[in-house]
Amino acid sequence: MGVVADESGSLQGTVAILRLAVPVPLRRLFDYLPPQGLGADDLRPGQRYLVPFGSRDLVAVLVEVVAESPLAELKPAGERIDRQPIFDTRSRQFLQWAADYYQAPVGELYAAALPVALRKGKPADHWAEQWLELTTEGKGLPETALARAKKQQELLQLLLKTNRQSRTALNARGLNAPVCKALVERKLARWVSGPTAPPPLEAVEPQPVPQLNDEQRQVIDAVPASGFSASLLEGTTGSGKTEVYLRLMARALNQGNQALLLVPEIGLTPQTLRRIAARFPDFRIAALHSGLADGERARAWLSAASGVADIVIGTRSAIFTPLPRLGVILIDEEHDGSFKQQDGVRYSARDLSVVLAKNADVPVLLGSATPSLESLHNALSGRYQHLRLRHRAGNARPPEISVVPTLHQPLQEGFAPQVLRHIGDTLNRGEQALVFINRRGYAPALTCDDCGWLADCPHCSAKLTLHRRSRHLRCHHCDYRMREVTSCPQCHSRNLNALGAGTERSEDFLTHSFRNFPVIRVDRDTTATKQALDKLLEPARNGEPCLLLGTQMLAKGHHLPKVTLVVIQDADGGLFSADFRAPERMGQLLEQVAGRAGRGDLPGHVLVQSRYPEHPLLQLLLNRGYGAFARQLMEERKIAQLPPMRAMALVRAECEEPRWAEEFLANARNYLEALAPSSPELQYLGPVPALLERKSGRYRFYIQITADRRGLLQQLLTRFCQWAEGNRNRRLRWAVDMDAQELS
Repeated sequence: MGVVADESGSLQGTVAILRLAVPVPLRRLFDYLPPQGLGADDLRPGQRYLVPFGSRDLVAVLVEVVAESPLAELKPAGERIDRQPIFDTRSRQFLQWAADYYQAPVGELYAAALPVALRKGKPADHWAEQWLELTTEGKGLPETALARAKKQQELLQLLLKTNRQSRTALNARGLNAPVCKALVERKLARWVSGPTAPPPLEAVEPQPVPQLNDEQRQVIDAVPASGFSASLLEGTTGSGKTEVYLRLMARALNQGNQALLLVPEIGLTPQTLRRIAARFPDFRIAALHSGLADGERARAWLSAASGVADIVIGTRSAIFTPLPRLGVILIDEEHDGSFKQQDGVRYSARDLSVVLAKNADVPVLLGSATPSLESLHNALSGRYQHLRLRHRAGNARPPEISVVPTLHQPLQEGFAPQVLRHIGDTLNRGEQALVFINRRGYAPALTCDDCGWLADCPHCSAKLTLHRRSRHLRCHHCDYRMREVTSCPQCHSRNLNALGAGTERSEDFLTHSFRNFPVIRVDRDTTATKQALDKLLEPARNGEPCLLLGTQMLAKGHHLPKVTLVVIQDADGGLFSADFRAPERMGQLLEQVAGRAGRGDLPGHVLVQSRYPEHPLLQLLLNRGYGAFARQLMEERKIAQLPPMRAMALVRAECEEPRWAEEFLANARNYLEALAPSSPELQYLGPVPALLERKSGRYRFYIQITADRRGLLQQLLTRFCQWAEGNRNRRLRWAVDMDAQELS
């Protein structure tokens, strides 16, 4: 029998069976009896329940209430955690679609959607708030009715504008208990209990709204105010994409809706929050990212899910947050690889944003100076509206780009002499320079010059990176660490040599070379603590002459008007990789880093060091820009029958014993080919080792499947998952990676 719940979710009838999404790696729902003492009217889809599963108690989500189960005996659920659903109908449908598309266990997807505190079973009402709202009499007052009492007047105006405010938010504004009490005693306002409010942000001075240029105005006008539309905004760095986001947010907020902004990195969140808080001081803003404490994140999530938060800013997992008043979705730096989850449930927040927008019937805008080939293909084929910002905002002009050949040149710690002269000249003029090195640590390898020993990771197919400041060797894949060695473990020679240069080594050299100026290193090691990136970049934002040195954390989203010189120490990394996506990533990264130069009134200059300055892809990128470069890559992908021209999935397997993983995948390929043989429409490759064959002690292999039609690929993978759940070695892990972005 099917679902017999009414629109409120309660069961109409006498028999009630809970169909729950349990966080286990099985692609199905599980049936339980209701907890003792709960009637049919108490059971509502979207609630959480604590259920026995094997020897454990797990937090599960009620998906539907049914009248029959195919199982003869059912266990009762242990405890109902939520009286009110925390997932609404649209969210449940969206999560089920995502589970089906990514061939993921739906229970694990619900778990990924929840913040840690709620995943562990913390009651949602733990963060309930007291809210102050106007009475009918208060709502009828003019804004100037309490002009003789300044604070009461301020409170009245705020409540007339925003309907109600939480006690926490009022305290943060300096509208404390005596002020609120005065309005309550005059029967102009009353306290009510309600959903949690997002954690208050630090006070930010409101900023004037800048004038739009013609291009920005055309883009905003092209995005519909309501109804589904998907648009790609291809805007050169510094062209004012953020201002477009803010205007589209304002339009949604003025309609009484919520706005969702996804950003790729935690490091971008503080500056984004500041700018949005300054623009929208009277709206409630919730931040969702892994840098928050468990309680902070749960509170922000609940404020968004209850409709209390007006603006939600988050990294990729924020796409799963229920938003009952959703009005617009904005994706900043949509090309960024961090929008794709690389383990567990391997979803793409960028791609899911389009699905969510369609389900909610709202517009979605994907913005980037260097769009992914997938999004560009969708725009060129007419699936997305293609919008452009071709010119930098204000007086800023595109930087001048020069290639510095490094083959057969005498380099000092990786820098050509003319590059060092340019850095010195820039700093002496009172301006700022940025040096991009995409390797952290002191050196990427340590070797013995006498016997050839190399410091390898014992758990991965990778070298250990030397971190001289903390005096240890570290694997950047599994985080294995050992103390720095002073003699060779193999021949006991002390003639050890650190090969190559990372950010630490370059920092030492540049600090010594430019002693009169601060060198600010920005990488994962220097930004490990909360707000560290914000504090590091403060001197640069204040306009002080300084030298910024860092990894790709510096390439994204930072507006530093006094940076007039950008140095890319090595542009060759993506030109010869075995990963077919490497040239695309190289082009995006170089373009993004180069875009940090000359964003203010001063002209910018970019120096690109390369051993292969005549490489056709590098020449195309530097001479004709990212647009021509991306279109050339798309032609190459078309010839090679690779994404985005064809759908692609990887079936991955990993195990401590490599032959078991290979055997599993060989059997998997035999099964798949029996269902759908290789043909021009469907092709298989593998099993082959991953580019990083061994990680954390486990050997990794994959089968690559490409198809003309995504539907055909999905049907095949659904059958495969059913087969694989009953045909695997328990010491082996397997996963389906739909629309895979990494071969490593």
